[in-house]
Amino acid sequence: MRSFPDRYGKWAVVAGASEGLGEAFAAALAERGMNVVMVARRGRLLEAIGGRLAAEHGVEIRCLELDLTHPGFPKDLKAATRGLDLGVLVYNAAFVPMGPFLDHDEAAIEQAVDVNVRGPLRLVQALAPALKERGRGAVVLMSSLSGLQGSPHIATYAATKAFNTIFAEGLWYELLPHGVDVAACVSGAVPTPGYLERFKRDAPGMLSADEAVRQTLDRLGRGPRIVPGGFNRFAHQLVRRLLPRRTAIRLIAKSTGHL
Repeated sequence: MRSFPDRYGKWAVVAGASEGLGEAFAAALAERGMNVVMVARRGRLLEAIGGRLAAEHGVEIRCLELDLTHPGFPKDLKAATRGLDLGVLVYNAAFVPMGPFLDHDEAAIEQAVDVNVRGPLRLVQALAPALKERGRGAVVLMSSLSGLQGSPHIATYAATKAFNTIFAEGLWYELLPHGVDVAACVSGAVPTPGYLERFKRDAPGMLSADEAVRQTLDRLGRGPRIVPGGFNRFAHQLVRRLLPRRTAIRLIAKSTGHL
């Protein structure tokens, strides 16, 4: 199998790269020989991670301190990556309003939409044309099993993840003839700092961030929806094909009802 740089291009962009799955994507892509543009709001943290990855893997790391909710971020990102042989785009950033929907203020809802919906749309619109023009590349959008059905107490987050899955599937079909692989990573629980802060417990089928990312990158090119982990793939099929919707919603509510 060809290396990632040969298959896709020499550079990757990871949005939301300062911790958790985003950091794991940056590390895995660097390990596979790709230079990485790491994007997040926490510049100092990015620099520390980027310095470590560059030293460990002998690749070039560029750190961009950008707010993904700012309307101008695609223009800034496009300018910062001009001239690079872009190969892989990863959108990992997410905002999770927790608790009953009617308890959220307008700012929280707007932030969830800006980060989880407008963010990936803007990233793809800004950078994917270069992949299409070159005739190779890959786009990975992070989604979640919570987006397979209504998820009480994280209803807005789950709905945005459903959006990302459907968006990735349509984009997969559109870009496949142009040599660009697109996939939604429909992830189960991952013990990222954000997850542990919210839930403070393990969940069935939990994978480490490194393992979830490894399986996702290994499966690029096999279709528009990737579900890391055997237990999670079983749950995915169970919810999609067998469980009545009301039953699936009640089951997820047992996990999220304390939020």
